[in-house]
Amino acid sequence: MSFFLIAILIIVLAIGIYRANKNTHNVVMNRIDVNASMNKIDNPNSPTLNILHLSDIHLENLSISPDTLYQKLKDEKIDLIALTGDFLDRKRSIPKLVPYLQVLNKLQVEHGMYAIFGNHDYVLKNERFEELRKTLEDNGCITMQNENASILIEGNKLNIIGIDDFSTKRSDIEKSYKNIKGGYNLVLTHDPNIVLHMDNYHFDYLLSGHFHGGQIHWPRPYHLAKMGKLARLNIIKGFHERNGKPYYISEGLGQTGVNIRVGSLPEITIHKVNITCNDQIVVHTEMKRAQ
Repeated sequence: MSFFLIAILIIVLAIGIYRANKNTHNVVMNRIDVNASMNKIDNPNSPTLNILHLSDIHLENLSISPDTLYQKLKDEKIDLIALTGDFLDRKRSIPKLVPYLQVLNKLQVEHGMYAIFGNHDYVLKNERFEELRKTLEDNGCITMQNENASILIEGNKLNIIGIDDFSTKRSDIEKSYKNIKGGYNLVLTHDPNIVLHMDNYHFDYLLSGHFHGGQIHWPRPYHLAKMGKLARLNIIKGFHERNGKPYYISEGLGQTGVNIRVGSLPEITIHKVNITCNDQIVVHTEMKRAQ
């Protein structure tokens, strides 16, 4: 191969990497109306909740600054914040998380900020992981590992269910649903593959991340095949339903490995849900730990 052709290839590659990195700055604001997505009509007697959903922040490869995040969100009506894991995977990145949490606190949401952990967070061990948890909790987050919390919103019960990471075999669905009887079930989890094990567990909406929309999605994200059945079915982002139960897979705010995106963009999502209470009882017939 001639020197000229090699030079051309290097230039093309450099341009491609530049554009792929530039994509990481192009954050998309997605708005999901859950009932409209399911062709349902809102119940006028039930409160509407606007949920800010951020996933896969990956502080080691994050192109959006705390101030930029605040500018994008400061005029939004947000009632609850859901953070679905993969904040970081290095101890030295923990202090970098604080300015982002401070921004979220400035939004002064009425119903709190809830966080679950992802596989990258569990790269931290023992006291390092506890430092991450403490940082989240000291900055206004309620962290959840296979547990739930219930709040009343205009007389309607909202159950927030935090299922721990499925990909690292930390999910315990039965424990996560313990003592839940009736209400609107909002599930927060990192790896959406958990939905394949929840046929006997009721949820009204589930929020997740994990796949980054492929991050490098060209021509298809073949590298995701090892990440479970959903990825092999090319269910890697956006709004989906399983047995009439809706769930959402965020493309994430940050990147992993290298700070580039191709065919995928970083995402901030605001979900509108209509909280209609139900009297469905959870059926505990599945395996205690999802395999």
